[in-house]
Amino acid sequence: MPHMLIFGLGYTAQRLADHLRGEGWQVSGTKREAGDEAIAFDDEASVLAAIDAATHILSTVPPASDGSEPVLDKYGAAIKKAALQWTGYLSSTGVYGDVAGAWLDESAPIGTGRRKARSDADNRWQTLRDDVRVLRLPGIYGPGRSPITRVQQGKAKRVDLPGQIFSRIHVDDIVTAVIASFDGPAGVYNIADDRPAPQQEVIAHAARLIGMEPPPLLSLEDAQLSDAAMAFYEENRRVANGKAKRLLDWEPQYPDYKTGLAKLVD
Repeated sequence: MPHMLIFGLGYTAQRLADHLRGEGWQVSGTKREAGDEAIAFDDEASVLAAIDAATHILSTVPPASDGSEPVLDKYGAAIKKAALQWTGYLSSTGVYGDVAGAWLDESAPIGTGRRKARSDADNRWQTLRDDVRVLRLPGIYGPGRSPITRVQQGKAKRVDLPGQIFSRIHVDDIVTAVIASFDGPAGVYNIADDRPAPQQEVIAHAARLIGMEPPPLLSLEDAQLSDAAMAFYEENRRVANGKAKRLLDWEPQYPDYKTGLAKLVD
């Protein structure tokens, strides 16, 4: 029986774990504290035993606030020598930084943007083993975590920044991309949908789908964004997914935000 060990059983990883279990996989995972389906990350004996038992290992854990890489710093040596069939890391397209709205693929340089720690982690995972697949993800949305949810909660803001473009990906398309990479070559892959779009356009469409008035269009100053959100708007890029389509034989089930949001409404 294939056995997936996932470091960081968060939103996306739990979706993957549920799918794999439905396909007959054994799935273990870590969280900060132990639970019904999770090992405590700092329970070294249990985690090392899980590494030894795993056929596949995936990390979804981002760098810590001090820039360190928790999984590699604590368990990297054990993962490096483990008898695995596949190793994966969920990175971020934030490693590319700002490219003024241009299209970019995996050949673009990384480490020039605000996420230097993420870029460093991305590079460390690439060189850990010969079987590593690094999947770089843009903004993730899905059930319970989407523009529709934010509109319903009154938390959505539409910021008027002409020419500002973002890529995004439905959580279930991440699941299928991870699975597709099991049989594909090792390397780095952008996992994004086919239609980057302005955030304000996506919010407006989400509101219309559920019969609500879109939030007002605000200037960047009037939006009173958090520091994290402000940094998000300081970067502008379109993420190309052609490599994953060619080498992993992967296609997004939700190729644009309209199909993805429509599914969430359904």
